[in-house]
Amino acid sequence: MTLKLLVLFFAPFIAGLVVYLVPSAKGNTFKLLLVFAGSYLFAITVTHILPGLYRQQEQVHLIGLFVLGGFFLQQLLEYFTSGVGHGHVHEHDHGHHNNGHHHHHHPVSAVMLLSALCLHAFLEGSMLAQPATMGFGYDINAVLLGIALHRAPAAFALMTVLAAQLHSRRKALPHLIIFSLAAPVGLLLSTYFVQSNLLTESQMIYLYALVSGNFLHISTTIVFESSPEHRFNIWKLGVAIVGALLAVAVEYAI
Repeated sequence: MTLKLLVLFFAPFIAGLVVYLVPSAKGNTFKLLLVFAGSYLFAITVTHILPGLYRQQEQVHLIGLFVLGGFFLQQLLEYFTSGVGHGHVHEHDHGHHNNGHHHHHHPVSAVMLLSALCLHAFLEGSMLAQPATMGFGYDINAVLLGIALHRAPAAFALMTVLAAQLHSRRKALPHLIIFSLAAPVGLLLSTYFVQSNLLTESQMIYLYALVSGNFLHISTTIVFESSPEHRFNIWKLGVAIVGALLAVAVEYAI
């Protein structure tokens, strides 16, 4: 539990602090890292999490409904985060702190942005609670790695956007701390609910399915957004394949 909490907090926190050293997410390296994270998250969801959900639950049709619900819940959250949740920073944001009000397709307050991101992070943290619910084959570390890979660029994007919006990286720092705490709080609360019998095993399975829908939306969005106008890029394809193969390797190494 302690290791999971530390990883969930420090992965986004350290990534967010990198904005002090590299104030822009404009480079190709950052985009390739996003593609790798997105591909890993997608592959670990479809090869590891979803099969585990269907194995553990007799009401399999409800699993699909919750996955679908999670997918569209994330679509709703995207409206409030304008892509920051999957590490996306709009091109016209970069390097122009004095034009911070132009960084979204639509105006979103810092509080609204942070709230939407924290809700998603809270749900992600719950994926790491009570792995015994998922049976013997559920590798919690594989899922933890996927969440860490996803939350790190999201934290960097959050700090980039808020530093522009608030005209100060120092003022953005408390937001980063709150965001970094959201997933650990989700893990602690969901674990408490299970241990207190406030959430049954079946309800936890449905919660996992909901978050899996979130993962599918985020991961596919990352890969699609990395290729404007869907132009072929051999480097991005190669990185995506490596990310997927890593997830498959983790699955079969269990």
